[in-house]
Amino acid sequence: MNQTTKKTNQDFIMSPKVDVCFAGLMENPMVRKGFCAAILRVSPETVEKTELLPTHLQRSYADDKLGILDVRVRMMDGTQINMEMQVKGYEFWDERALFYLCKMFSDQLKSGEAYENLKKCIHVSILDFIRFPKDKECYHRIGFCKRKTGKLYSDKLEIQILELKKLPKEVQTGEEIVNWMRFFNGKNKEEFEQMAKKSEYLGEAYEALQKLSADDLKRLEYEAREKALKDHNSFLSSAQRIGEKRGEKRGEKRGEKRGRKIGEEQGIELAKRVFRLQAQGKTEQNIASECDIPVEKVRKILA
Repeated sequence: MNQTTKKTNQDFIMSPKVDVCFAGLMENPMVRKGFCAAILRVSPETVEKTELLPTHLQRSYADDKLGILDVRVRMMDGTQINMEMQVKGYEFWDERALFYLCKMFSDQLKSGEAYENLKKCIHVSILDFIRFPKDKECYHRIGFCKRKTGKLYSDKLEIQILELKKLPKEVQTGEEIVNWMRFFNGKNKEEFEQMAKKSEYLGEAYEALQKLSADDLKRLEYEAREKALKDHNSFLSSAQRIGEKRGEKRGEKRGEKRGRKIGEEQGIELAKRVFRLQAQGKTEQNIASECDIPVEKVRKILA
């Protein structure tokens, strides 16, 4: 291995915004504990234990271009948190989030069990795109409230949306969730090192990230998933452009057809007017002036 290759390998660090890296970080109990505490807005010391649950995507996810890898966690009190990292928005995103939140909630009960056994469920979407363009906040907690008063109806269902693109340059809040957002949004080792100083849990996350990045098999898995996501996003962008072009062409054809029809109707009306003026004894010059057209056109109509 030459010096350049060695240096490149040493500088390499995975991006937590690639879902396999994010999922790998959440396999670490301490990292999971710190992030879940931030989501729940409690001190990590009050979190006894977190359990990583199986999700709908198994270990073949690296080649699954269409799937979104999520992480599902259960707390000691039964609260469940489903987390997902997504770098590109698409249609019906909100409906999808609601579907998985409701499914997670209803799946808790087995046949014959009482509703009182239902525990709180939180769906967390970490987005590398802007979902609320008119809102400057980067962290959103969405609950089930009464419309008129805004009073919380039930705390059993909650959606949290973290918009990484809207992170302020300087930390303007003491909320730990924003520190985690900054960590997930890190671009290089220097940024991760700075965030690692914020807490022991972020420090553990940086150590876990370094281990993932140094693991050859994990790196191959990461690169395969990164390529799959890029290919899928390129496919979506290409399909969108093709659709827009087709739409433009159809619009142009419809416009041309409509234009021809309007032109024909206007031409007939103009010809009628020219003949009517001629019948009144008007000269070609008078007709041209009244119709605001060249004399040559008058002669062509009358020919």
